[in-house]
Amino acid sequence: MAIETVCDVFYHSIAYGKREHLLHRRDSEWRAISSEELRAAVEEVSAGLTTLGVAKGDRVAILSENRPEWAFADLGTLCAGAADVTIYPTLTSGGVGYILADSESKAVFVSSAAQAAKVAEVRASLPCLQHVVMLEAPAAEGTLGLAELRTRGRQLLQKDPELVRRRAGEVAARDLATLIYTSGTTGEPKGVMLSHGNLVVNVLDAARLFTMVRPEWTCLSFLPLCHSFERTAGHNFMLYAGLTIAYAESVAQVPENMQQVRPHIMCSVPRLYEKMYARVNEKVASDPPLRQRIFRWAIGVGRRMFAHTMAGTRPPAPLRAEFALADRLVFSKLKERTGGRMQLFISGGAPLAREIAEFFGAAGMLIYEGYGLTETSPVIAANRPGFIRPGTVGLPLEHVQVTIAEDGEILTRGPHVMMGYYRKPEATAEVIDKGGWLHTGDIGYLDREGALVITDRKKDIIVTSGGKNIAPQPIENRLKTNKFFSEVVMIGNRRAFASALVVPNFDRLEPWARERGLRADSREELVQRAEVMAHYVQLVNELTSDLAQFEKIKKIALLPREFSQEEGEITPTLKVRRRVVEERYRATIDGLYAA
Repeated sequence: MAIETVCDVFYHSIAYGKREHLLHRRDSEWRAISSEELRAAVEEVSAGLTTLGVAKGDRVAILSENRPEWAFADLGTLCAGAADVTIYPTLTSGGVGYILADSESKAVFVSSAAQAAKVAEVRASLPCLQHVVMLEAPAAEGTLGLAELRTRGRQLLQKDPELVRRRAGEVAARDLATLIYTSGTTGEPKGVMLSHGNLVVNVLDAARLFTMVRPEWTCLSFLPLCHSFERTAGHNFMLYAGLTIAYAESVAQVPENMQQVRPHIMCSVPRLYEKMYARVNEKVASDPPLRQRIFRWAIGVGRRMFAHTMAGTRPPAPLRAEFALADRLVFSKLKERTGGRMQLFISGGAPLAREIAEFFGAAGMLIYEGYGLTETSPVIAANRPGFIRPGTVGLPLEHVQVTIAEDGEILTRGPHVMMGYYRKPEATAEVIDKGGWLHTGDIGYLDREGALVITDRKKDIIVTSGGKNIAPQPIENRLKTNKFFSEVVMIGNRRAFASALVVPNFDRLEPWARERGLRADSREELVQRAEVMAHYVQLVNELTSDLAQFEKIKKIALLPREFSQEEGEITPTLKVRRRVVEERYRATIDGLYAA
């Protein structure tokens, strides 16, 4: 069967005939949805949408956390010939209303009464919105329950059993599949138009790279499905490859869910790996000296093995024997924390520190880092089996062209590039030039092997008043590998020197302070203690001692709380919104540069 649309991916997927195609946790136990149950649910939802008047070319929004019903809504919408509009469930009613209005959505799926209330609050200003379908039961007032929608669809299918397959077959690769709205760190969000062909070319290119992935594997899905990375890598690709998809209960419960589900593969942003790395180092630091020596020996053995992995060479027998011992004594315990069956991690969404990639590689837990944008469906380049280079985002995918502009900006062209921004031709023309090259806004270069190296966001490059250019992300990532740091935002554009806002890891800082008798009634008081500031200044100086003088952080400010999505300071994929943070802490920043 030719795979040209996401509808084709779906029907290809259910042909695997799995007893456990989707997994979700309800009432304290994991429950399975078989391939046949998935097919029935998607077709009933799709036919049900038809009874509501949803037709080819319409838009249907999804406002929900990750769950099986998200997949029902997504695939049911696409098989009806409509396009879906994904909305982060963390958005306020105003944000939800903007997207529903801009996309002219005809219907919206909402996960819960809380999400339904957001829609109800703005519904009077949404003339195109005709239906609200609630995924959880019982349905809130003014909504249609998912069960009722499926019943209507089931009744229609009894009269015309091939209705959904026929309509899915009429969908073409060039048709709009989804609108994904950018985070909108500045200005209003833009709807990225991705066709079925855009999404499928990424899936097929990934499948050609990761041939070791098996249908008997399980993937744990926890990144928001409304984000393009999880949508393609953790949803469409996993469906195509026939894996079981287990939906994590929440980001906070990922460690626990990993133990329960025991996944073979996961997609994540670097923050998860950073936290795992920091926890391991903290545990080792508290171990007896003998265990610390064993750990350091094991990491040394692992690094030598990882060097062979990167070079594609067979390690000598003595090294293989050493690694087997290191694995039994040390690495197996690390792997058990991920469930004991993890075969590979996929990292994207933000730069991964080289040190972390090399640490996991030494432990035999490979992280394949990739790179892309929502506007590129999203993958542009990726490390892959046979070619893994920490510090790079790997080679461009098969159907992807990459070139570097004179100013260092990464440009890309190919069938993965979006159709454009919805109803914003001027904005589209700003990023896609006449030659079809999409300007990514990222700075980087291609190394001698053709691997892409990202140095920073073009708009994030710091240019000091002395004319020196500083790429902040590598420096920030270096600091965040230390257990005492949660977030770091470097400042210094048009300033005399670089400074930084630091969010401490309070789970580590507070015990450290208690051990030293540093009393504080609040976190605000704690970060103002001279001893705490001195501790962080020392850490910053030690961790950046090898940097050029102009790159070094001269002053820091300690913030008393974590950045949050609710305050708009981080995106749903845990990336810091620099402009928001800089504006919110403008007075603090100005204080760092006061004479």
